[in-house]
Amino acid sequence: MSKTDGKELKEKLFDSKKSGWEHLSDEELKNIFQYADEYMYYLNNSKTEKEIVQNSKEILLKNGFCDISEKETLVPGDKVFYINRGRCIYIAIIGEEEIEKGLNVVVAHCDSPRIDLKQNPLYEDNELGMLKTHYYGGIKKYQWTNIPLSMHGFVVKPDGERINICIGEKEEDPIFTISDLLPHLANEQMERKLKDGVQGEELNILAGSIPYDTEEVSERVKLNILKLLNDTYGIKEVDFVSSEIEFVPAFKAKSLGFDYSMIAGYGQDDKVCCYAGLRAILNIEKPRKTAVCVITDKEEVGFNGVTGMYTRIFDGFVTELLEKTGNTKASSLDKTFSNTKALSADVDAAYNPNFAFAFEKNNTAYLGKGMSLVKYTGARGKSGASEAPAEFVAEVRKTFDSVNARYQSCELGKVDKGGGGTIALTLANRGMEVVDVGVPVMGMHSPYEITSKFDVYQAYKGYQAFLNQ
Repeated sequence: MSKTDGKELKEKLFDSKKSGWEHLSDEELKNIFQYADEYMYYLNNSKTEKEIVQNSKEILLKNGFCDISEKETLVPGDKVFYINRGRCIYIAIIGEEEIEKGLNVVVAHCDSPRIDLKQNPLYEDNELGMLKTHYYGGIKKYQWTNIPLSMHGFVVKPDGERINICIGEKEEDPIFTISDLLPHLANEQMERKLKDGVQGEELNILAGSIPYDTEEVSERVKLNILKLLNDTYGIKEVDFVSSEIEFVPAFKAKSLGFDYSMIAGYGQDDKVCCYAGLRAILNIEKPRKTAVCVITDKEEVGFNGVTGMYTRIFDGFVTELLEKTGNTKASSLDKTFSNTKALSADVDAAYNPNFAFAFEKNNTAYLGKGMSLVKYTGARGKSGASEAPAEFVAEVRKTFDSVNARYQSCELGKVDKGGGGTIALTLANRGMEVVDVGVPVMGMHSPYEITSKFDVYQAYKGYQAFLNQ
């Protein structure tokens, strides 16, 4: 066999996994960078799950969708959504086939690791105002010190009044931070294991230092902070009990690298897939099967709670779709789910050359080589895994190939290094066929995650093709 024959055979048989940036047309490059700019704008204005849902709702309304409560009946082409307590949103476009024959579903999650306030957060220590916190999701705690933090959330008073708070995002706003120990005095701290270098009870936010102008009371800095909060928002210390206040990085998402090829930004796990799913369903008019996009909450803490994906409220949404298209049979929901195909739209770990020891190079995702297609998740011996049937994986590959949406198959690091679960479990448990398809992320769960603009755009293309089947 000649060298030429061998080269041709290799090109035919090998999965080359070339960089997606090679041989792109000017139009393709333009589309990728334009999409990335729009995604970064969305990311900068949607740092919490509540903001994601609110901004997504506004986009949906501008694109012909309405709340499902406004429709007595549903017909093919109708575009509806339902918002669950302001923290997750279910979106549907009614297809030509009856719903019982199955849905095409893309599910992403809008919660990200962050720093939450405790119920009684404000205290004073040596004339410094401090806030006690409880971190949310899996974080490396040391990464959250000495960075600018912004405050997002709301307070609800017993009379039902809701007070929204956002401090630290505008240029003129103050920011907050968690102060670490200077290296000159950190010998004892440096002897700790890395995971304990900063402990949970040391994640206290610095919030003020000016005392209230009186000698008559103690805790004057705390008093001055409460007075400022009361003057601006009308709240008292007890109101923290009925609040949801999160601290997130005040960084803006920006292009990364000399070539602008990557995106650095907080919360890309999993807001990158939220945006891709949202944009994908906007471009669909009247699919064969009913297309559903779900942006859910609570994935980072196990899918539980009334706004997590284990809630029966999603089942209620699908039941309403069935009923408003004329199907009221008691067995229809289970039949619908058993005929449904789903993508668990969650991110995967991208290869990091600084820490190559954690990755098995043949089965890891790389920045710039397309979406991550993960046949099974789980930890070590596939514990907690949802494994997709090979037949369904083949169907998904065919769909992506039909629109030239690039993908790469991968796992989350080496077998015994760890691993993790995704939304796929909650869908498979309902009887759906599901596979994980997301975007490779470097530095996942850090305050400043990294993605490739090429991969981000491929996810949008792939989700759109899947929903439009």
